[in-house]
Amino acid sequence: MTQVISKDGTPIAYEKLGSGPALILVDGALCSRRFGPMPKLAPLLAQRFTVFVYDRRGRGDSGDTQPYAKERELEDLDALIQAAGGSAFVVGLSSGGALALEAAASGLNIQKLVAYEPPYVAQHDARHAQAHHEAQLERLLAEGRRGHAVKYFMRDMVGAPGFMVVVMQLMRGVWKKLEAVAHTLPYDARIMGDFSIPKTRLASIKVPSLVMYGGKTDAKLKMAAEAIADIVPGARRRALDGQTHNVNPKVLTPAVVEYFTA
Repeated sequence: MTQVISKDGTPIAYEKLGSGPALILVDGALCSRRFGPMPKLAPLLAQRFTVFVYDRRGRGDSGDTQPYAKERELEDLDALIQAAGGSAFVVGLSSGGALALEAAASGLNIQKLVAYEPPYVAQHDARHAQAHHEAQLERLLAEGRRGHAVKYFMRDMVGAPGFMVVVMQLMRGVWKKLEAVAHTLPYDARIMGDFSIPKTRLASIKVPSLVMYGGKTDAKLKMAAEAIADIVPGARRRALDGQTHNVNPKVLTPAVVEYFTA
């Protein structure tokens, strides 16, 4: 494990695997370099790239300087890009994809970008627009109800069925890991805002981009991915047959390699 120091002094923990052009992986909510899709995805991509997999601030071995701001996460990503040699390919999954798109819009030196299912909604959705997710999460966390914050995220934000949340709670080891990073859920809520697509920001992106989604994923996520690809200048789009939001790294990897090496 290595650390890079972000602009505000926060240590950001990362690991580097493989050899070749630099590639940075950006996690979605509740995930880290040791938990979620990245432990399986990173070694596969490391066969062709020098992969940087990191703990977003507040997770794993990274610091969590307060107050939080989305701009600090962009500075974290920029610090990693500098550690990678000044430019890098970037792959972002879920809200990590939204963060990666925001980084591209902010002018970070990204060579090419892949965003898999940034969880925006293409049409108005009162469930998100009026919910004030960030405030709700902060209230639950202030009351010490970390598990309730995770459940709120899954049911009210993601829209997971109730039985799935129950099953996750029965997986005690997994649930404890989710509770351990529950305090970062307001950070992802800040990144997503009211979940509407930030059209003006995305239209300013000059980085070559590929927006992907699963063939079996929720229709709203498909619509959002297609809308994002329409907005980002010159963006390509690709559907991965048989995949859902929980994409199989073995299916995602060849699509990423093909785009970055084209």
